[in-house]
Amino acid sequence: MTKQVNIGVIGVGHLGFHHATHLSKIKNANLVGIYDIDSKRLDEVSKQLNVPSFESLDLLIDRVDALSIVTPTSTHKVVAEKCIQNGKHVFIEKPITTTINDADHIVQLAKKNNTIIQVGHIERFNPALLALSGLEIQPKYIEVHRMAPFMSRGTDVPVVLDLMIHDIDLVLSFIDSPVKDIYANGVSIMTSSVDIANARIKFKNGSIANITSSRVAKDKVRKIKIFQQDLYVTIDFLAGISEVYKAMDASADDPDAIMSAPLVDSDGKHRQIFYEKPIVQKQDALKLELENYIQSIMGNETPIVDGVAGKQALDVAIKIHDKILEDLK
Repeated sequence: MTKQVNIGVIGVGHLGFHHATHLSKIKNANLVGIYDIDSKRLDEVSKQLNVPSFESLDLLIDRVDALSIVTPTSTHKVVAEKCIQNGKHVFIEKPITTTINDADHIVQLAKKNNTIIQVGHIERFNPALLALSGLEIQPKYIEVHRMAPFMSRGTDVPVVLDLMIHDIDLVLSFIDSPVKDIYANGVSIMTSSVDIANARIKFKNGSIANITSSRVAKDKVRKIKIFQQDLYVTIDFLAGISEVYKAMDASADDPDAIMSAPLVDSDGKHRQIFYEKPIVQKQDALKLELENYIQSIMGNETPIVDGVAGKQALDVAIKIHDKILEDLK
């Protein structure tokens, strides 16, 4: 008989609804029920998905092995703490918590209770990024732009914790080196917190990342450019397109090169630029993320973004936001 993970969803707003929808269909996941403090919304989603609703969080926790926490960031620490103390695995939507102390607390608590934490940095599962899995990426410079039209959802935190943290996590996954310096500035437009931000992060190995995020834009943009020795990569996360430019040794008439005139280096070798557009498999990133969570609980995989990675992304995000606040003063 196939082992199943009994799971519940805490918070069934816009994103929590999608969590519940996927978990009701994912192999090896048994969606036991859902909980939300908004009883009207809870009843609505329960009927729509034909999933049991629970009148209290404690009752849901008692019935499951694991939970998906899709509540406002300010509640992550308290909710995750309750789940972990009861020996339950937790998936926590990003950011992991609002403070580093809180993140460290729940990471240590999970370690003590031998439970899994997975953090919802969904871009790690973007098909356009997964299409590059065969490449050895060691960036010297990364340029990232993430823009979105203004929406009231997500404005309980500044743009650095709402949008930029996705790209901070990506950058940290690409660059295996401690952060050396951070330069940042930003402005408030629509809310009382920072709505547009730019950060330049310098790493101890000399690599640099320049990240710009805005939640006051006309169109959505989610693009990253990666530069390294002999390689240039662009990823459009929204369009699902990746492009790779490689400088390689080649014959002068190589049909796969995009430059007809090769460079002849000092050793007499021909160097040409090759262009590749990897095939991107159309997949749902949230579904892949939740499947990774279920399989990690079953012991078949490990979380792509665990609690430690979630904490590291939060640490850099908070430092960026603090630099912006200093600049604004």
